[in-house]
Amino acid sequence: MAIRPLVTPAPARQHGTRPDGFDCKEADTVNVLWVFAHPEPRSLNGALRDQGLRTLRELGHQVRQSDLYVMDWNPVVDAADFGHDPGRRLLVGAESEHAHAAGTLSADIRAEQDKLAWADTVVLQFPLWWHGMPAILKGWFDRVFVQGFAFGVTDEQGRTLRYGAGNLAGKRALVVVTAGARSTGLAARGIHGDMEELLFPLLHGTLWYTGMSVLPPLTVPGADRLTGDGFPHWAARLSRRLRGLDTDAPIPYRRELGGDYDDDLLLRPDLAPGGTGLTIHDRRSHHRPARPDRQAPAAHCASGAGQATPGRSPDHDDSRQRMAGRGAGEEPRA
Repeated sequence: MAIRPLVTPAPARQHGTRPDGFDCKEADTVNVLWVFAHPEPRSLNGALRDQGLRTLRELGHQVRQSDLYVMDWNPVVDAADFGHDPGRRLLVGAESEHAHAAGTLSADIRAEQDKLAWADTVVLQFPLWWHGMPAILKGWFDRVFVQGFAFGVTDEQGRTLRYGAGNLAGKRALVVVTAGARSTGLAARGIHGDMEELLFPLLHGTLWYTGMSVLPPLTVPGADRLTGDGFPHWAARLSRRLRGLDTDAPIPYRRELGGDYDDDLLLRPDLAPGGTGLTIHDRRSHHRPARPDRQAPAAHCASGAGQATPGRSPDHDDSRQRMAGRGAGEEPRA
């Protein structure tokens, strides 16, 4: 059963307009939840996390952290999450929705939901393992983003709120990911696949699905071969992205209730005509042709001089040209 939103949103900031239309003022304090999923605090990820937290505090923002390994986070959904009678069949969706509405979810889940309700922006940081997030982070989503909290909500007209609408609408998300692969292998024609498409289940299918505005991810490639001399470059890049948390343009994904999809949830034929695949679900002009073996690739939208392409970070294209390490022992893990 779908229900109306139950999350109490953070008070809206005023003065000025963000690229996603949310009122803000650049100098305002931002509440940031940093979710960290790496087992070693002395790793590259740990150093980047520490740099990021310092930057946010220097900017005057409020920060809370969920360090999943330090917390010994349980990633496994089970009946204990909901106070469920083990003698009865467990229907996870229904039980989680009921427990959320009744305030009887387990204490660790409620604590994470309270952090999310407090946050204006969520930073998710992890190494890319087997083309995905570590299991501990996947389990954080499985247990925290329950029905009635992160999905399964409706508006006054009974319409399902998702893909740009929902309980987490008005919040922003930035994904920071390290990968062992070189930057060229993670480019649009790289063997590992384009990073934004590899992260599509997280960026679009989880964060955008629950209503969050999703900033272009920051990818640190060649992480296994990064030396101490290379760290300042990526620390500076991360700091630059954090300074734009509240002002950078998000990925312009299409809204389900924005008129781009028909009643069967198919993209209207006049939008990205002939296009298929994941890229047709954002409003940037390029897309994958239906028959790439017989058609020329669509041209990328050119931005004006000195302007960033909508939905791209100011240094997005540059990030795929750097850190092209030599390939011995290279794998898409970090």
